[in-house]
Amino acid sequence: MKSVKISLNSIDKVKSFVNDIAKFDAEFDLVSGRYVIDAKSIMGIFSLDISQPIDLNIHADGDDTEILKAIEPYIIH
Repeated sequence: MKSVKISLNSIDKVKSFVNDIAKFDAEFDLVSGRYVIDAKSIMGIFSLDISQPIDLNIHADGDDTEILKAIEPYIIH
């Protein structure tokens, strides 16, 4: 499992993020406080406080380089 902090602070960012990760056959969880939701669920994401950075947990088998490249615009460094 790999964890990164991401920012999804606009509706357009949420839509493009979900479209970007939907291409991958991996599990993605967003963790905000005590809430854990499926990152591929637009409705789930909007139930979180998207004004704050959110932890993304990536559960991928094998190399996650392609996934990290796809989500690079959302990652907070």
